[in-house]
Amino acid sequence: MLFVDFSSAFNTVIPQKLVYKLVNLGLSSSMCYWILDFLSNRPQCVRMGTLTSTTLILNTGTPQGCVLSPLLYSLFTHDCSPIHSTNVIVKFADDTTIVGLITDNNESAYREEVRHLVEWCNNNNLNLNTTKTKELVVDFRKSKHIKQSALRIQGDVVQRVESFKFLGIHISADLTWTNHISHQAGKAQQRLNFLRKLRNAHLPRRLLINFYRSAIESILTYCCTVWFFKLHRRKQEAPEACGQGCRANHRSITTSSPGDLQEPLGEEGIKYL
Repeated sequence: MLFVDFSSAFNTVIPQKLVYKLVNLGLSSSMCYWILDFLSNRPQCVRMGTLTSTTLILNTGTPQGCVLSPLLYSLFTHDCSPIHSTNVIVKFADDTTIVGLITDNNESAYREEVRHLVEWCNNNNLNLNTTKTKELVVDFRKSKHIKQSALRIQGDVVQRVESFKFLGIHISADLTWTNHISHQAGKAQQRLNFLRKLRNAHLPRRLLINFYRSAIESILTYCCTVWFFKLHRRKQEAPEACGQGCRANHRSITTSSPGDLQEPLGEEGIKYL
């Protein structure tokens, strides 16, 4: 898997190329001209306190924070597709990942896919950040004496890692969730201290529950449908952090039994305990 990083992806979109692609997708000419006008001749300045910089006119990129920008970027990159049936390109906003299947130690299709992506980026004014681009190899061969040669992009060697955080999920080369669970549980444990301080400050119970659900439970349950039932030996780590949060939420709770936790958390919180 090659996790590709682009330098300022949204800021490098060329409106004219975007409109050309939108026309090929079948959008009406009036809509395309409206988008072109929206992205062209955009004034921008920086204000700090009472000081304001000179105004700069921008004719590239999409406005930051604009609801339309991620959609326009997705349409702009819609033609970035794999050239081999054994490869898959996963795209989410400006996150792009090449997933290649290598059989019989034949990496030609995967490496050709990478070269094609580099060429596509050059033709579409997207800058590949080779420093932040990472490669993760999932290898289940019993005999691993044959090592894959280093992958190079534009003359730079791509770093090969054992784990990578992709869309908030830590993917490991052995496809276990130990690293992800440890990271998420540790992150939740750090926030438990804030919950205890809020409880000691005698905040209303409703606010404590809201804080727990938004700042702690949200971490422990993020994408839990993917990893929760594969915890194996570490299965109790995330629920334990969840249980500690429940006990900090309600001072009278001394156990983490379902009956005790039902009132402060509700049924949706119980199933993770």
